[in-house]
Amino acid sequence: MVRAARRRLLGVAALAGAIGAGLGIHLLAPDAAWSDVAGDALYAVAAYLVVVALAPRWAPVAAAAVVGTWCVAVELFQLTGLPLRAGTAFPPAMLILGTVFDVRDLVVYVVAVALAAGLDALGRRAASDAGTLPRETP
Repeated sequence: MVRAARRRLLGVAALAGAIGAGLGIHLLAPDAAWSDVAGDALYAVAAYLVVVALAPRWAPVAAAAVVGTWCVAVELFQLTGLPLRAGTAFPPAMLILGTVFDVRDLVVYVVAVALAAGLDALGRRAASDAGTLPRETP
């Protein structure tokens, strides 16, 4: 129980940092390809950290599968035009649903989720080696 609580706490702390960085880029960075990619990557990482905070006992691969599916679904939903209309009516909706479909976003999401899960797995392994977490079983 303590291990899950610790992972949840670390996930929430990292989530706060990811949200802060994402909002900073959204509000302060120029509208450019690099800021779009950075924002997409931080969105995927934040989604990963939400799953870690809600389900701290899940293996990184399970969290990555859920988050990858979420990110792809949101991006494909943009093909309907509904997220753009929602964002026009209520601008904060753009932060969750985006606006228009871009294939590049799919690539960024997959890479960012894979990196987040990889770092999570490394952290769990290091904690296990230090005797604070049990090793995962595949």
